[in-house]
Amino acid sequence: MLNKTMENKTKDRLTNETDPLLVEIADFVLDKEIDSEEAYQTAGFVLMDSIASGLLALNYPECTKHLGPIAPGTVVPNGVRVPGTPYELDPVQGAFNIGCIIRWLDYNDTWLAKEWGHPSDNLGAILAIADYISRSNIAEGKQPLKIKDVLTASIKAHEIQGVLALDNSFNRVGLDHVLLVKVASTAVVTAMLGGTKQEVINALSNAWVDNSSLRTYRHAPNTGSRKSWAAGDATSRAVRLSMMALKGEMGYATALSAPKWGFQDVLFKGEELTLARPLDSYVMENVLLKIAFPAEFHAQTAVECAIQLYAQVLDRLDEIDEVVLTTHEAAMRIIDKTGPLSNPADRDHCLQYMVAIGLIFGELTADHYEDDIALDARIDSLREKMTVVEDKEFSKDYLDPDKRSIANAVQIRFKDGSETEKVVCEYPIGHHRRRQEGIPMLINKFENSLKGQYPKKQVQTIKKIMLDHKQLEDLAVSDFMKMLMI
Repeated sequence: MLNKTMENKTKDRLTNETDPLLVEIADFVLDKEIDSEEAYQTAGFVLMDSIASGLLALNYPECTKHLGPIAPGTVVPNGVRVPGTPYELDPVQGAFNIGCIIRWLDYNDTWLAKEWGHPSDNLGAILAIADYISRSNIAEGKQPLKIKDVLTASIKAHEIQGVLALDNSFNRVGLDHVLLVKVASTAVVTAMLGGTKQEVINALSNAWVDNSSLRTYRHAPNTGSRKSWAAGDATSRAVRLSMMALKGEMGYATALSAPKWGFQDVLFKGEELTLARPLDSYVMENVLLKIAFPAEFHAQTAVECAIQLYAQVLDRLDEIDEVVLTTHEAAMRIIDKTGPLSNPADRDHCLQYMVAIGLIFGELTADHYEDDIALDARIDSLREKMTVVEDKEFSKDYLDPDKRSIANAVQIRFKDGSETEKVVCEYPIGHHRRRQEGIPMLINKFENSLKGQYPKKQVQTIKKIMLDHKQLEDLAVSDFMKMLMI
């Protein structure tokens, strides 16, 4: 009788109880009031940075070949506008396009913890749905959304993705971090569309049931360009699942916890998914802005060290005997690469390649990953002389919630026995501790991206609005997206 009672209780739990994580995320996106002025200010800079990253990506045909409607010539009433292009697309394809350009150059914001990722990837879904809702509202005589609504959604998406990343390592089980983009985007987009709590849960559960793409396209021997459009794919799927939920598609209450068949047992080695802290605005306030270099974030400070040493080694490259790179465990696991590098996606995730570029050229731009630069024999010659070692304190401080450093050091030893100083950089430009130093560089990055796509008058209009936070928050999303069209 006791065993029968326990079986019944287990059955009741499996059929009636919803996974608490799904409920907590749904409550957050629907009910949480964000009252952090710092979070809103930072969200404005993140939006500026994401637009800049997307516009810069339009200079690369390998990116632009993915843009536009799936079926050429498709016309969508009240369609989603794609910044820097003439396209007006359905919401799902619009999210893919916007997410693709934001992520393409590995130049948008970053979050590092046990899992890592790029929370501004979610803007692919958020901007697409915000424009779709706004244009639909206007057609029905209703008010469009404001950019402040976009910033609120962005803060919440950052929080969901970032807090899930604090204690849950998907990379260690071979899954790619864009799963968290899909989860976060699904939650906020369903709420933006007016979904109920149950509809948010239904959509969220389907996002988890979807599983995730493998990380293999980020690592040798399979490193490839999928890593540049994977986030766009995740945001488009999020929009699709959200719109299905609004039409009444069912969800799965124990998608995470169901024995044998749930996400945790199938894909997470039976470990429980957890939220390391209450959901609020912590991630947006502490997010890393990738301002200085379009490079995988674990290498940002290493490149900064290399550029500091550039003047000392410029005329002595042939005299170098060894380059010692001191780094943290995450960097060694992700971007410590030897051997041939087959394409730009391989090169921008190689610590040694990025440091070599800094030492040889005194700068690092997206063009340095292209084939014509990669053929420079000096790069591989330097890579062969590099030794990568871990500093345990660097690894410890990387996970310290009060520091969240991404430390690297570079030292050059010459054949005559002399050596440079060991240049150490703990916090990259764009880190919370160097935020004020980075903002002028961010504005310059944004202005340069505008100049590459728009006529002078349009550049000035866009820049003026983006730098006036109050005016930006009050701007209708439909006007904002129209302003960014070609």
